[in-house]
Amino acid sequence: MEINYSKYNDGLVPAVIQDDQTNRVLMLGFMNQEALDKSRKTGKVTFYSRSKKRLWTKGEESGHFLILKDIKIDCDQDSLLIKASPVGPVCHTGADTCWNEKNEGDEFLTKLQRIILDRKNHQKENSYISGLFRKGINKIVQKVGEEAVELIIEAKDQNDALFLNEAADLLFHYLILLEAKGHNLKDVTDVLQVRHDKKTT
Repeated sequence: MEINYSKYNDGLVPAVIQDDQTNRVLMLGFMNQEALDKSRKTGKVTFYSRSKKRLWTKGEESGHFLILKDIKIDCDQDSLLIKASPVGPVCHTGADTCWNEKNEGDEFLTKLQRIILDRKNHQKENSYISGLFRKGINKIVQKVGEEAVELIIEAKDQNDALFLNEAADLLFHYLILLEAKGHNLKDVTDVLQVRHDKKTT
């Protein structure tokens, strides 16, 4: 990725931050090479603060990080599109975005994934989700396996309510497993999309 940092007098390039699931534009920041390198290394979006005159990781004080998902450069090689998963509100005012817009997806699953990500990064003592993350990947995998078996058992019966409840349990724990591995449902649907495109071309 060849970025033209010399185009602007301050040696910084604008970085537009976009939610990787809802595609909502969240904020605008500025980066130099050092900020970009740190973002890649830590997995948390880091900017160069023009007011503080130093690197600034979004959420370093509030805990409302931007979890890096993808980086794209524009056709002129002088601006960046950063796709990220926000942990909590993005704007310092408490709004979802710096334009005071609601960052909501079309489906409840998007909201649920936000909650899971928040419980992972902001541990709560009485939270079931936080408790699973504290117990580690082995416990999470175990729960996914248990829920899968229970779903299979209910699929052999004719009780729709029990079947749907077990399906919901499996999906819930599957989303937790995805987050534990640093992914989300969109990463999975992207794989499916690539497979589909290969079969239809």
